[in-house]
Amino acid sequence: MILPKRRRALALVLGLLTLPDGLFASAAQAAPACIGPASDTWINITVDRVRNSRGLITATLYPNEAKRFLVKNGSLYVASAAASAGQTRFCLFVPHPGTYAIAIYHDEDSSGTINRGGLFGIPSEAVGFSNNPTILFGPPSLRSVLVKVERANQAISINLKKF
Repeated sequence: MILPKRRRALALVLGLLTLPDGLFASAAQAAPACIGPASDTWINITVDRVRNSRGLITATLYPNEAKRFLVKNGSLYVASAAASAGQTRFCLFVPHPGTYAIAIYHDEDSSGTINRGGLFGIPSEAVGFSNNPTILFGPPSLRSVLVKVERANQAISINLKKF
């Protein structure tokens, strides 16, 4: 149907003219401004116990594979958001619905790496994990930090801990 510009505009406003699929995405389908490689699935993360607003809150997303958890180059990706004292909120894209582990640290000096100190290489910056496992001696197990992401827009909270 070919209409003059004014009639076409009126028809669009009244919903009488249909547009090809994908020309305009509805707000309900649009993904928010999340961090990480864009996908149709994301998780909203609230990070609690952030000591100050210096630096970045860095999230590392791991697949459900024990051999890749907390090892160099084992993550799916690493992404950061600006730190906000007390509580920092952001959303993180995940590749697709599935089971993942999320490790967080407060990169206060924005160095891009977690600072370690002492004889045993204990993190000197605050850290946290999905499911907030108890951390006593050494890192948590993969099983204790796995989170199932079944759909977009799920929410979790992660508490930071400084050693």
